[in-house]
Amino acid sequence: MSKVLIAPNYVNDIDTPLIFLAGPIQGAYRWQDTAVDLIQAAAPELYIASPRRASEEGEFGVEKYNGQVDWETYHLRKAGEDGVIMFWLAKEFEHNCKRAYAQTTRFELAEWKMRHEYAGAKLVVGIEEGFTGAKYIHRRFPQDCPEVQLCSNLEETCREAVKLARKM
Repeated sequence: MSKVLIAPNYVNDIDTPLIFLAGPIQGAYRWQDTAVDLIQAAAPELYIASPRRASEEGEFGVEKYNGQVDWETYHLRKAGEDGVIMFWLAKEFEHNCKRAYAQTTRFELAEWKMRHEYAGAKLVVGIEEGFTGAKYIHRRFPQDCPEVQLCSNLEETCREAVKLARKM
């Protein structure tokens, strides 16, 4: 059985730590595919949850949107309880004037930063050169969460997520 969970599919019996791949989807290149390959090569025993669907599907209707949000929330919480949430803040690849880039990711990053501070959720944050707002994140995380590793490339971010998941 594959240990890669791709939205909208669920697996109930997750028996090892889960790494959730958090970060931009809309307007970003398919960085999740590379992250899955890197993590699987380093730690095939771990589960990986990727909210990036196998194919581009365009705009979601209400039902599909709600299903996606619920899938992400469920797996984020699973990883927050028994695993690692790995944020990769990829720079914008394709601009969409109707949507702020990484708007959901920024909300989730703030939410999980606070969950780390108050409940000990395990986080790793990687920031690609060119991600807007990186300066603020580089300033605040060391102030509030000095034990959260800030990485500068996807390979290092995946490596740190695996290392943290294996300590559980």
